[in-house]
Amino acid sequence: MENTTYLLLENGVWFEGKGFGAQPGGDVTGEVVFTTAMTGYLETITDPSYCGQIVVQTFPLIGNYGVIPADFESARPRLAAYIVREWCRVPSNFRSEGDLDAFLKGNGIPGLSGIDTRALTRQLRDHGAMNGLLTTKAPPYGEDVLARLRRHRQAPSVPLVTRRQAERFDGGGPHIVLWDFGAKQNLIRELTKRGCRVTAVPAFWTAEQILALSPDGALLSNGPGDPADNREILPEVQKLFAARLPMMGVCLGHQLMALASGAKTEKLPFGHRGANQPVKDLVTGRVAVTSQNHGYTVRPDSLPACATLRFVNCNDGTCEGIVYRSAPAFSVQFHPEACGGPHDTAYLFDDFLTTVHHAESEGSPCR
Repeated sequence: MENTTYLLLENGVWFEGKGFGAQPGGDVTGEVVFTTAMTGYLETITDPSYCGQIVVQTFPLIGNYGVIPADFESARPRLAAYIVREWCRVPSNFRSEGDLDAFLKGNGIPGLSGIDTRALTRQLRDHGAMNGLLTTKAPPYGEDVLARLRRHRQAPSVPLVTRRQAERFDGGGPHIVLWDFGAKQNLIRELTKRGCRVTAVPAFWTAEQILALSPDGALLSNGPGDPADNREILPEVQKLFAARLPMMGVCLGHQLMALASGAKTEKLPFGHRGANQPVKDLVTGRVAVTSQNHGYTVRPDSLPACATLRFVNCNDGTCEGIVYRSAPAFSVQFHPEACGGPHDTAYLFDDFLTTVHHAESEGSPCR
């Protein structure tokens, strides 16, 4: 039996729907964010970057092709709750191993269906990012409830999603360290299919530990939360810059490289989450469609002299990529490893490996 469940936003607007997935032991609080992606709901649910958030799918029917573990981006979902207009009770796909309701139940994730997700999305677009409360308690809601909801702040999330020990993935090519701040599995797939030998290491590793592996390059991964919550990581990134280790940053990794170089970040009104964000390459003038999932951005006016803006978002002009002159390094805010999503920018992994090979031929000072 589906229980009547409500979503209360911190501005007092509420929505009534039906609960599915896990039955929460109490109210669930988190930042409510929306993604406009039409496919890839499994990758969304299992993306560690959504840790602690209440995720809304704007596409109206979710769960059509069931649950396919081979498509997961991590071992289990980390989001706080999941909201859809309608979930498919009878999925149809030869790879499916279950339905969305059972999957959420098995992972303790509550869901909400049957609400007008477009109206909810308009609330977030018009009023900016807001906290939300998933509850079975019916309205009205007092000012004390709203005040507590507005005060809610998510604890630093990278320690919750990073791996606990180093893990190796075989390959015959260059040795790449993946610094895991909440890495999507497809980052590893993109490197290994290009022949790389990958060592994925925890976020709490030091630069000395990373350099002791004698890597040919480092990829700083995506991850959840406010980049400014990770101040202890910045000195370690600075040491990798100083060692002139070839580096590529993606999403949170991009933001941490910028902060370590002296730039500043700021929170976006409602973030970029979806698979249709247009990005312009300022070098070539070409526009690519990209997959994105972030609520913060690097301020272009804060970039240091050693950094050059390369990519910008065509919708709002925000920073989407940086090239560094102080080291063989670059970073992007979007996800070139998009899965499911557009593959327009997958060439950046090849560019990174070209940088790695060039550093090898010159004799990298970090080795």
